[in-house]
Amino acid sequence: MITKILLTIIFLSIMVGVGIYSRKQAANVEGFVLGGRSVGPWLTAFSYGTSYFSAVVFVGYAGQFGWKYGLAATWIGIGNALIGSLLAWIVLGRRTKLMTQHIESRTMPDFFGTRFNSQSLRIVASAIVFAFLIPYTAGVYKGISTLFEMGFNIPYEYCVIGMALFTAIYVIFGGYKATAINDFIQGIIMLFGITTVIAAVLSSQGGLTQAIEKMASLPADNNPDANGGFATLFGPDIKNLIGVVILTSLGTWGLPQMVGKFYSINDEKAITRGAIISTIFAIVVAGGCYFLGGFGRLFGTPPLLPNGRLDFDAIVPSMLITLPDILIALVILLVLSASMSTLASLVLTSASTLTLDIIYRDKKSLPGEVEEGSINDTVSEKVERRKVVIMRVLIVFFVIISLMIALNPPTFIAQLMGISWGALAGAFLAPFMLGLYWRGITTTAIWACFVWGVGLTGINMLIGSPINPINCGALAMIGGFPIAWIVSLVSPKLPKSYTDKIFECYK
Repeated sequence: MITKILLTIIFLSIMVGVGIYSRKQAANVEGFVLGGRSVGPWLTAFSYGTSYFSAVVFVGYAGQFGWKYGLAATWIGIGNALIGSLLAWIVLGRRTKLMTQHIESRTMPDFFGTRFNSQSLRIVASAIVFAFLIPYTAGVYKGISTLFEMGFNIPYEYCVIGMALFTAIYVIFGGYKATAINDFIQGIIMLFGITTVIAAVLSSQGGLTQAIEKMASLPADNNPDANGGFATLFGPDIKNLIGVVILTSLGTWGLPQMVGKFYSINDEKAITRGAIISTIFAIVVAGGCYFLGGFGRLFGTPPLLPNGRLDFDAIVPSMLITLPDILIALVILLVLSASMSTLASLVLTSASTLTLDIIYRDKKSLPGEVEEGSINDTVSEKVERRKVVIMRVLIVFFVIISLMIALNPPTFIAQLMGISWGALAGAFLAPFMLGLYWRGITTTAIWACFVWGVGLTGINMLIGSPINPINCGALAMIGGFPIAWIVSLVSPKLPKSYTDKIFECYK
């Protein structure tokens, strides 16, 4: 127990120390939100990966999808690496960096507002971000609380409050730069932790070969006489497996907290290196998580929830409970790292979006600060500092709101967590990607995608999810592309002179 406590204290102290160290680089908006657009490939790649894979993946998704698809769940991690990381960097990295810098965009709603010359788009996009990131933030707490309760016997409430407090401290002090440095440290822990835990869990089953043989002997859920489905290449349900791969891989392309990493990278050359680093990280961490979860059936049937469904969140903890104290401590640090990195990214994205795109979009100065109709450098610096103060206040606000939801979770939170990727990516993926590449996409098409993404996933949830939430999210994302194309063909185009100016950055 002493080892676990000591390692956790050291870890949290380092996180806070980095925040204090980075505070000088967070004095203005560019520094606080984007790290001065000078973050290197290693920090950016690790920040991308750690924001991607939270405790939700390690505890929730690994357990749930590993139970459903067996060892074939590993394909989800491979898809995350090749589509969600490598291809995302190749397709979006350079163009996002160049265009957002050219139009001076700092957030995804700001991108929509400037790229399509619409303040209304900016405001609505901000509202969508707020609506779906806050519950997502609340859901991040669950994974860490489960393992903290297992490792320390600490009540759930104290776990979530502590994690929120320490994360808020280093983000408030150091902004994006502190978040990126801590993400790098947390990423190293995640890489070492997942490989060590996999080795320990497989060893408890007699090694890899014996564990696979045990999986092959398990009967199918729908046919007790059929064995081996959970140890096959594509598992017992390839159709829904593909839906999970699409949602969790392609979905990152439309998530503001993920795409925002490309805004901050220091130069174009760094994008190539960042893509390679990010992909390797994803293969090890995501592939490892789902591979580990694939052996969940060897550790017994999880308990039932009050609604009669299996408690999938209990699967991974049940696999780890017999490990030595030192490995339990490593697992706790692994999940704590995954949770805090994701939480930091989410609250920073939410606070910066609300500040820059709604509260302070048109307020340049206070009465009496402007002389002769212009803003001098001193006033401009004051304005920047005020924006940073507002963002820091909002970070506290968002953390408190997410805490309130996490401490008193309504029944819909788990469902909303499941559809948040579908709603956000369904609304933003096609507009953002086509906005980077296609001059002909129209403002009306963007509105249509917003309605489609949020409407489809929201209605599906409200009427009891007649479409599997995973497949619904995948449909929302893919469906945005034909909708954007069709609507763009029949709706008014932006002036050619305006789009030509936007696309000058690629020359």
